[in-house]
Amino acid sequence: MLDGYLARKMNAESRTGAVLDSVADICFVAFCAIRLIPVVQIQTWLWIWAGVIVAIKITNQVSALIVSRRFCFPHTKANKLTGLLLFLSVPTVFWSFVPVAIVASVASFAAIQEGHFIRTGKV
Repeated sequence: MLDGYLARKMNAESRTGAVLDSVADICFVAFCAIRLIPVVQIQTWLWIWAGVIVAIKITNQVSALIVSRRFCFPHTKANKLTGLLLFLSVPTVFWSFVPVAIVASVASFAAIQEGHFIRTGKV
């Protein structure tokens, strides 16, 4: 969670590092999901919501390839908040879906905002 912060403070940030950080975040979420799926009963509405978020994120990457001919992972405040909330909500998934719904709401906003930034060239 602190790798980007430390890279900026140590003046060691790079474009490659930012992309690798985003890829590592995607892998972290995917592996957590793979480990939690057999243990937690996930309701259908949450599967649908997660699918919509993934579809928006894929659309964003296709847009980035069309607009700027490269993948683009904007490190917006909404994306960072989503990551933090996701990290904090994983232990709570065993007793309540309320934190997961909050994370899904923030993630939805972050995905839409990310697409807007990509398509308007603000990245």
